[in-house]
Amino acid sequence: MTLQGRLVQLEPLTPEMIGALLEAATEPEGTSPFTLIPQDPDAMGTYVSSALRDQEAGRALAFAIRLVEHDRIVGSTRFLDLDYWQGPLAWPPGANRGPVGDVPDVAEIGSTWLAPSARRTGANHEAKLLMLGHAFDTWNVHRVTLKTDARNSRSRAAITRLGAHFEGVRRAHVRAVDGTVRDTAYFSIVRAEWPEIRQRLQNRLSLTP
Repeated sequence: MTLQGRLVQLEPLTPEMIGALLEAATEPEGTSPFTLIPQDPDAMGTYVSSALRDQEAGRALAFAIRLVEHDRIVGSTRFLDLDYWQGPLAWPPGANRGPVGDVPDVAEIGSTWLAPSARRTGANHEAKLLMLGHAFDTWNVHRVTLKTDARNSRSRAAITRLGAHFEGVRRAHVRAVDGTVRDTAYFSIVRAEWPEIRQRLQNRLSLTP
């Protein structure tokens, strides 16, 4: 599926996008010590194929981020850890989820990176608005998780600006991009919080030229 916004279009990730993704990833000052951003054709090929394997298994849904004004790919993002709860739910009353596994009940948004030229343009905020809107308004999920390396102050600040709730730090969680053992900062948005956060993001984007 494609998610269309005013500033960005989120398109299904495909192997044909490897060259465009690599061009975006290798812009000057495009690397990050905390985020996996492949810097050569082989690494980008592995990155895309790994994302598509997770997608085939039903664990993820990966996108390329296209900047509408310039009609070029400027990064990538995805839904991760899609979880399908088993059996009917007693709460909320009247909830009709369809067959088990029809749509996820909870999701994570992550593996997001942007070329430096697309930062501070509103692209990240609109991408998050599109994905959160799909998760809560189409899938009707109960929760969206966002997480980042606890050392990544820029990412933590960006997630906080979305209005996500900081849940804490999971210590010694996974291996970090730099090879160290990573502490992970966890954030979440639950369904009851989504209308206020949607309005906040829409207001912010209305101020973006």
